[in-house]
Amino acid sequence: MDNIEKLEAEYINKKDKIMERLRQFEKFFNEPYSWFYRDNELVLSKVETKDDYRLFEELAFCIFTANTSAEMGLKAVDAVRNVLINGAAEDMTRRLEGIYRFNNVRPAHIVHTRNYLKNSLNFQFKNKIKSFKNKKELRDFFALNKDIKGLAYKEASHFLRNTGFRGYAILDKHIINSMHEFGILKTNEKPKNNKEYLEIEQKFIDFSKDVGIDMDELDLLLWSRKNGRILK
Repeated sequence: MDNIEKLEAEYINKKDKIMERLRQFEKFFNEPYSWFYRDNELVLSKVETKDDYRLFEELAFCIFTANTSAEMGLKAVDAVRNVLINGAAEDMTRRLEGIYRFNNVRPAHIVHTRNYLKNSLNFQFKNKIKSFKNKKELRDFFALNKDIKGLAYKEASHFLRNTGFRGYAILDKHIINSMHEFGILKTNEKPKNNKEYLEIEQKFIDFSKDVGIDMDELDLLLWSRKNGRILK
């Protein structure tokens, strides 16, 4: 059995769990649910939190996760959840001690971004997201906006996928390494700039078509092969 056949067999084995996770991302955006990390398991639970604040929690998760791990990002959000909307960066830094390694820089990014959303959008975050008709403009709003700190194409794609939007490649180390192993990329180096990111993203899209697996499903499949789990 060659590598592609192994991938296809693993996809068949994991497809139900992958599809369920993608449905949960859509549910998160459309219904009053939030993600929690309990006993090393990802749980989607009903909450009374405003939609705009729930979405900001997810944005904070993606800021926290950059250059760390999904698990660390989940633990960080749980630690600061009740000060994300009104707390100072210093409050978050204290709560993250011993939990998260970038406990000074990332809270400052989150507070800067929060102030921008409050002052420029009156925190109408969900309406802003829904206002974009073009998927490129939607991602560029997050990736290229200097007032949204800590995001580039990868993290912006991560946030949008986790809120139910499809068709964005999340080119983290697991995906890049997988693409290299399958011979799609000559090296496993991360994209150095936005142009390279988009070029590699197109190769990922082409690869998904070649193997006959939807790109969002393929992302979770490849990620789970490296991480061992289907998280977010």
